[in-house]
Amino acid sequence: MVNKNILYVEDDAGSRKVMQGLVQSLDFPVQLTVFDDSADFIARVERLSPEPDVFLLDIHVSPLDGFAMLACLRQHYRFHDKFIIALTASVMNDEVQQLKASGFDGVLAKPLRFQDFPDRMRRIFAGERIWKVIF
Repeated sequence: MVNKNILYVEDDAGSRKVMQGLVQSLDFPVQLTVFDDSADFIARVERLSPEPDVFLLDIHVSPLDGFAMLACLRQHYRFHDKFIIALTASVMNDEVQQLKASGFDGVLAKPLRFQDFPDRMRRIFAGERIWKVIF
């Protein structure tokens, strides 16, 4: 697999640390960039090189929440067609349907599970939309 690039936006330090460990454990090359908030979101994304292949967006982050970041990306000429995955602990059926209807390409439930993460990321990088939540 060719080197892939992920941008992860997460304000919780513990979740960022878990994600770094998960990415390091993958058996394929991935570059992880982490934003600890969504201030100046699009300007910061535009400066990234290389561009992210996949965006992992925490839904409950500020000043822009996951839905607002999604809207910014979908309206941007460079990022509108990128894969954008929501990360949230709110994964009841109606909440997942709201994420889907909003334009996300999938959802990963928090807390992330070490045993499922590699397979899910392979599938995401292959262009599969992930909507089945695993507990």
